[in-house]
Amino acid sequence: MPLLEPVNLMLDVDDVLRGQGAVPGVIRGRSPHLVQLAERSLEEGRPLLRPRVLAQHFEVEGLHHETLRLRGGDLRSPLIAQHLGGARRVVTLICTIGSALPERVAELMGENMLQALAMDGVGSAAVEALANAACRRIEDQAAAEGWQTTIPLSPGMVGWPVDEGQPQIFGLVDASEIGVSLTEGSVMLPLKSLSMVLGLGPELQTGGRPCDYCSMRETCRYQDHYEPIGG
Repeated sequence: MPLLEPVNLMLDVDDVLRGQGAVPGVIRGRSPHLVQLAERSLEEGRPLLRPRVLAQHFEVEGLHHETLRLRGGDLRSPLIAQHLGGARRVVTLICTIGSALPERVAELMGENMLQALAMDGVGSAAVEALANAACRRIEDQAAAEGWQTTIPLSPGMVGWPVDEGQPQIFGLVDASEIGVSLTEGSVMLPLKSLSMVLGLGPELQTGGRPCDYCSMRETCRYQDHYEPIGG
């Protein structure tokens, strides 16, 4: 299966703070020591990142009720039918930063909880940046064909539960190629990994934000941080 070329992850301290669930401006004003901790964690964490992306293209054979028939398997959910029903091709993406950084977080949990949380923020920021870069690359490839892409859809979004979506994606690809596995509880290992699917095709209805389909959309403070996709 094709691996996307290595991605140079551009991370800064604000990304790390957001990765911890914090608001950078507030933290800079109230807790400068946490900013310094984030800086040190980013410096230590960078060499531990092993970003890899597995991308697989599937031709769409048809849509039957809420099941999208692919040449190689199926994807099923109301969300899939809504957004990918008009696609001619679907791309599955599995992104990971590897196990080195999560293992370092586990070590720190018993030594320094604040540093562990900061290091975990590095991992969250890194895998998110990796996924965004992978999606942009797929969008660029589609644009070169004169096609559009849908918003990326991930298991856990409203209309596609994790325990249904993850097995569907992992049933289509061999994620062991990049060292990622799925537990019986539908948790990806290494923990800092993401899976998603995008639809490609001409004259697709594009635009919108993944945030619109997130179960935390009513309370999330970071919706303005994410740009609309497509359109």
